[in-house]
Amino acid sequence: MKPNTKEMVLISLAADSLALGAHWIYDTSAIDRKFGRVEDLLKPLENSFHPTKDAGEFTHYGDQTMLLLELLRDNRVFELREFAEKWLHCMTKYDGYMDNATKQTISNMEKGKSPDSCGSPSSDLGGASRISPLIFTLHNEPDRLDKNVREQTAMTHNNSVVIESAALLARITLEALKGTPPLDALQKVLSDGPDNYMLSPLIEAGLKSKGQETRQTILGFGQMCEAGSALPSVIHLLTTYENDLKNGLIENVMAGGDSAARGMIVGMVLGAYHGENSGIPDKWINDLKGYDRIVEYLERSGQKNTIA
Repeated sequence: MKPNTKEMVLISLAADSLALGAHWIYDTSAIDRKFGRVEDLLKPLENSFHPTKDAGEFTHYGDQTMLLLELLRDNRVFELREFAEKWLHCMTKYDGYMDNATKQTISNMEKGKSPDSCGSPSSDLGGASRISPLIFTLHNEPDRLDKNVREQTAMTHNNSVVIESAALLARITLEALKGTPPLDALQKVLSDGPDNYMLSPLIEAGLKSKGQETRQTILGFGQMCEAGSALPSVIHLLTTYENDLKNGLIENVMAGGDSAARGMIVGMVLGAYHGENSGIPDKWINDLKGYDRIVEYLERSGQKNTIA
């Protein structure tokens, strides 16, 4: 059976776009009042963090994922220095939101720091949300995938919790691509892999919240970008909505805060598991502004699954 690699990337990006309109609104009553239940790709409000964006476009997380996908289309290999050069060229001209991790990484690069030492110390889980193109290309080479995922993440988020989170999420996604249900995949990765002592309390908190009401659960963990809040929220979403991805992504947006990073990861893992049977509306994929470009990138980068 062919793994759901294409759907994994598309659904991860669709989750980012679904979150775009209400992204970083922490007052959930404001989301209810201004948007209602978010079931479509929406244009952000003029006074939002993303005023230059239109419905179907991406947050800065999705745009940086596209940079990685474009690199793999052109080179079909991941080389950190080339990615850093491409990233710097694009992000210094970027007309979307610039978070602190991006600003500090650019500053460090301009001061001459190398790609393996230029990353900010940011603990935001967004640095781990961009990895679906690497999994697409390297799903048959787990050791290289682990190395490249860590390199990609550390380039902007040189924080041990974020780096280990990215590596953990990549391993879970590999299991999901094999058809392992996400909860079983998480438990298998935890039992087979190295001791994730830094992540264990966050994972355990997320697992204990399975089935609880999502808005209140994520409010309790914290709606913030930091991995300490976002990772248990992701685990909650993965386990609670393992077989209901559509509502899981909607409830993620309705919970407020950094819904884009959380959504990209949930979309990646559950997209890898369900593929074409994900149950999300076709328009979430078809209405992406970059849909044709994404498919072309995937087709070209998938012609040779080799990464150096």
